[in-house]
Amino acid sequence: MKAWNRPLVPTLPGESLAPCLYDTATDGLVEAHTGDIARLYVCGITPYDATHMGHAATYLAYDTLQRVWLDAGLEVHYAQNITDIDDPLLERAAATGVDWRDLAQSQVELFRGDMEALSILPPENYVAVTEVLDEIAEAVRRLLVAGAAYSVPTPDSSVGDDIYFDSAQAATLGPWSLGEVSNYDADTMLRFFTERGGDPDRAGKRDRLDPLLWRAAREDEPSWPSSVGRGRPGWHIECSVIALMELGTDFTVQGGGSDLVFPHHELSAGHAAALSGHPLARVYSHAGLVAYEGEKMSKSLGNLVLVSRLIADNVDPRAIRLAILAHHYRSDWEWTASVLSDAQDRLRTWIDGFAADSAGAREGTEVLSELRTALRNDLDTPEALSVIDAAAHSGVTDSELARRAIHALLGVEV
Repeated sequence: MKAWNRPLVPTLPGESLAPCLYDTATDGLVEAHTGDIARLYVCGITPYDATHMGHAATYLAYDTLQRVWLDAGLEVHYAQNITDIDDPLLERAAATGVDWRDLAQSQVELFRGDMEALSILPPENYVAVTEVLDEIAEAVRRLLVAGAAYSVPTPDSSVGDDIYFDSAQAATLGPWSLGEVSNYDADTMLRFFTERGGDPDRAGKRDRLDPLLWRAAREDEPSWPSSVGRGRPGWHIECSVIALMELGTDFTVQGGGSDLVFPHHELSAGHAAALSGHPLARVYSHAGLVAYEGEKMSKSLGNLVLVSRLIADNVDPRAIRLAILAHHYRSDWEWTASVLSDAQDRLRTWIDGFAADSAGAREGTEVLSELRTALRNDLDTPEALSVIDAAAHSGVTDSELARRAIHALLGVEV
């Protein structure tokens, strides 16, 4: 599927180093570097209620990562999915009386426009789940053959069986065991599994945390013929298959919001390890969550600040970027009017401060070095903004270099 147009990323003199990122699985900073090609997978949207500020913050975090990699002289291979068939999408379509395909298409187009407006670097591979149903079904079949999946009867035996992942058996087949990515204890995993789409009490399952791989066809639900019967895929297997198809095993970074740590990233890693015999990724990186009016911004609560509405109200997309970049990507924070007004003030200060060279001021190369140092340290954008703030107030000897650095590394053209 088509992604969106790629923004210009200016080249800079010299070269940085690959960044260190916080890895959820090892609970520490690691160098995010695997050879000359950095391979990145970030979980995409389920296309409804796009694009809220929580989405924007996540994709901006990994846009920043790509910019740092590029500045380090690395080639970047980025893949992202679209979960264009899933229970929440079907439920929203039914509630609004819109065909689920039309809803998905309209929301994906809105998302593309928002990403382009925010100057987010697009993925090379932008893959809708409905484009790879045969490949997903084949992966499920392979897991069945390997003993890492099993059938569970449905209430209507005529539609066939649902297929579940056998987490315990999978742990014997590859370099993964339950809890390896998240480091959560059993009670925490069960709580999140229940809250985030799991079905711990489904009769016939071998373990309460075993996830659905393939849902047999039900009346009045979309379904497709496949090598494992007519139906549609479960959530986690979709990303496992797309990531393996596009990036291969042991890719550099698996990214997404912190609400995906468990069960999504944990079980996606398990599926991939059972299929390939290798780890899914080297680093599991997670962005913090954005709140609004005292609650986590979420589709279920409806407390959404949408990028498209801000832009329709003539908010400069550069100010939206700066509002997000003012918070460290791993932190939880709250969107407020003052967050936006501070970003708008900062943008005006930068535009004025780098309008011309300042004799006797700081060297532009020194500012670039400090900016690179901040971003290499776990994408420390608040520190990076502080570096630019100071330079805007003091002036720089090479304002053109400062503007290029801000454009290339922070995605803000001043």
